[in-house]
Amino acid sequence: MLKPHQTRIPLVGWLFLTAVIACAGDTNPLGIDVYDGFETPGLSKLWRTEIFEPGAVTMETNIVRAGLQAVKITVHAKDKFMAGVNGDSDTERAELLEGMISLWSKENVNYEQSFSMFFPTNFPIVPTRLVIAQWQQYCPRGGTCFDDSPVLAVRYISGMLKITQNINSKHEKILYQDKAEFRGRWLDFKFQFRFSPSENGQIKAWLGDKQIVDYKGVTADSENAATGYRHPSFFYFHMGLYRNVMSEPMTIYIDEYRKKQLPNTALEPTPTAP
Repeated sequence: MLKPHQTRIPLVGWLFLTAVIACAGDTNPLGIDVYDGFETPGLSKLWRTEIFEPGAVTMETNIVRAGLQAVKITVHAKDKFMAGVNGDSDTERAELLEGMISLWSKENVNYEQSFSMFFPTNFPIVPTRLVIAQWQQYCPRGGTCFDDSPVLAVRYISGMLKITQNINSKHEKILYQDKAEFRGRWLDFKFQFRFSPSENGQIKAWLGDKQIVDYKGVTADSENAATGYRHPSFFYFHMGLYRNVMSEPMTIYIDEYRKKQLPNTALEPTPTAP
């Protein structure tokens, strides 16, 4: 299981969090609309830096999706190490964390996020658990939900690319999986989603021009005094390399990140066959 307390913004109470996001919405009537092509000398303010070690994230000029630069992320053994709890495996990570609370996704609001990822041709094909992108439901301090898995995640394990969800601590549900050669080429991901503890939740995903997920139903954990989840909930995003401990390093390249809020209407319709 993931350890969201590693990525929780310190000392943010629930009421303060709610106020910050509400104020952000008031000052930005058009909603979230951000882009990062990683063209600056260092990371932009879109990203927090506490879940990677110094030197693990660098700007890259040789392997790029567009423009002049991308970002290169490398995780080594014991980088941002976290000992397992409740019988879980030890973990290590190098990830970019969505930096501003005002950019977090809100419950029952539509969003679109896209990003491009590149695995080098020598990327290790191993059975070690690896998460390359994840959306985590905010767990207030003190809740037992701190150890819950992400409500939505992209995983790459043993050469298998997966999109998964984990709701209300139930068994992981696979929304998509494919075992192909994903290394040596840019993978262009696009997600449209509405996180909701009700049946009106929705997840759509594309890999390149191909739609690979069209899911309707519960997409978030419900309010629960025992676990600590509250509503309306908020969801934060991080991407990079999060894995069980292993000795061999891994490197991934990321470019062309976008996130925008969509109108509160139906998400993009699924094309029908002619």
